[in-house]
Amino acid sequence: MKLVWKLLRHHISVPQFVGFFFANLMGVLIVILGFQFYRDVEPVFTQPDSFMSADYLIISKQISIGNTLSGQSNTFTGAEINDISSQRFVNKTGQFTSTLYNVSAYMGVGGSPILSSEIFFESVPDDFVDASEDDWTWDKGSSVVPIILPRTYINMYNFGFAQSRSLPKISEGLVGMIDFRILISGNGMKDEYKGKVIGFSSRLNTILVPQAFMDWSNAKYSDRQPEEPTRIVIEVGNPTDDRISRFIDENGYEVEDNKLNAEKNMFFLRMVVSLVMSVGIIISVLSFYILMLSIYLLVQKNSSKLENLLLIGYSPRQVAFPYQMLTALLNLSIVAVACVIIYFVRRYYMDTIESIYPNLNGGTLLPSMVFGGVLFVFITMINSLIIRNKVTNDIWKHKSE
Repeated sequence: MKLVWKLLRHHISVPQFVGFFFANLMGVLIVILGFQFYRDVEPVFTQPDSFMSADYLIISKQISIGNTLSGQSNTFTGAEINDISSQRFVNKTGQFTSTLYNVSAYMGVGGSPILSSEIFFESVPDDFVDASEDDWTWDKGSSVVPIILPRTYINMYNFGFAQSRSLPKISEGLVGMIDFRILISGNGMKDEYKGKVIGFSSRLNTILVPQAFMDWSNAKYSDRQPEEPTRIVIEVGNPTDDRISRFIDENGYEVEDNKLNAEKNMFFLRMVVSLVMSVGIIISVLSFYILMLSIYLLVQKNSSKLENLLLIGYSPRQVAFPYQMLTALLNLSIVAVACVIIYFVRRYYMDTIESIYPNLNGGTLLPSMVFGGVLFVFITMINSLIIRNKVTNDIWKHKSE
């Protein structure tokens, strides 16, 4: 065996193997990084909402220039609500209720003010809010009001305000850091309340309060009659039912949801990752071809000496083994270096992703390491079979003839 290693070291071309190493490293790096990036980013588009079930759809009327000029209202009448409720795909319906008074809010984190503006609240029946009863309960006379914020608020804070001022980022587990003061005025009265933020919703683009507080505050701070709702929330048995989309289109409604956009984004994400990984595979295949050419040249240069080794009793397996070990060590070092590079690249982009989505489950590097191990075993097995076939067919059989 030592004789074969000496022959191998004597005729090896360092530039060829260095070229193979970096070419294959580039290909393997692209393939594994594409795989890891897809796994890390996929939850951004597929994670469920914390406070609203996937079976709930929010419906509103389409607003167009024609409707605005003609004076058509974007509110739902009682007859339209009854029509929606009577559809077979609808299990139950609920109405959004808006404030009929003036609301100003002050929002701060860790003593630093981040929002001071006039706002408005909305509410839906409590059974449409997937929150614990202890968190989503308001008792008459209490000065603390539970609140659910749109996730866009906290994303803007984490990615913009907090990052520029070196403030702590907020996640679901740190909502207690948010100081939310509410100033309500109307009907000749003015009072202050403390908002208790219990979490964030990616499907709601409004500040949500319990229905009990909404009904009580509208009655106290306004003498106006409740207005017809502009949005309806419905529970459906199957969100993919074709009858839903037909009914929405026929009545000029629209679904206020980011599901469709998420599905489109997922499609483009898969397409881009597939294209990038395809480029990596092509590079790996070409570098693999370079390696095989280099091994063939080594075997060809040593063919007469390898024949002598076979004549004195070495088996084709023993002759091929050093060449197989060479390719295995090269492949192992390539996968190992690729995993190290991916570790640092992933740390860079995950910092950005987690600043936008603090509650995102970041996952681990383990799937990529397993994937890299599978690539290593697969490529090394092919290399070994080709080398063994080369020694057996071109040298062993030639010796026998």
